[in-house]
Amino acid sequence: MSEETSALVLALFLIFCRIGSCLMLLPGYSSARIPANVRLFIAFALSMAVSPGLLPQIVQIVGPASDDLRLQLVVGEILNGAMIGLLGRVFILALQFAGNFMAQAIGMGMALGTPIDEPDAVPALVTLITLTATVMIFSLNLHAEVIQALVASYLTLPVALGFSPRAGLVALTDNLDETFKLCLRIASPFVIYAVVVNLAVGLANKLTPQIPVYFISLPFVLAGGLILLGYSMGDFLLQFTQAFRIWVVNG
Repeated sequence: MSEETSALVLALFLIFCRIGSCLMLLPGYSSARIPANVRLFIAFALSMAVSPGLLPQIVQIVGPASDDLRLQLVVGEILNGAMIGLLGRVFILALQFAGNFMAQAIGMGMALGTPIDEPDAVPALVTLITLTATVMIFSLNLHAEVIQALVASYLTLPVALGFSPRAGLVALTDNLDETFKLCLRIASPFVIYAVVVNLAVGLANKLTPQIPVYFISLPFVLAGGLILLGYSMGDFLLQFTQAFRIWVVNG
């Protein structure tokens, strides 16, 4: 194999490293329900699709590079892609955390559902929320904008600079801050609902200790929580998709 061909193959492999490691963690693409070979083919197809515009500048870097530098570039591209994918994954993790709290607040914490995107069984409400959010990401073409953002990341994170741990940690910290605020906004109605309902049930239990008020009130607490969920689910899913779009565009 000639030096030009070797540099071309390595440049294409570097593109695959960033895109593949990013898709390994992104919501939807990283689902355990998608076979590993399908995810591999998707990553390879996307790498081939975006390579014509990226190969010229990457070939100039890897062509004269030594073997040690080429290995460093491969590791750096894997870490860069994994960091980008982790930043997107944090949004789903925040939504799962908010969903777990909402399930506990309305009395559905023990109603475990079939795991779809999670490895273990979680409350059915969490599965419903995260699956709906993932479907909205794909239905609103946010997954295509993620690919555009990946291509644009070569301007802010050039291949030649490798992986910057400090910049990655700063981006992750900022993203955790934003997703934590998003989680609070989503779960805030259920925080108020849980405080008011538990205070009322506790007061009623003190007034009538002979009656098991907690077990009697559970169906009413659950019904009220489901009504609140029905009214608020559209709004907090809209907030989630808007926050995810802002991250994709500005991140």
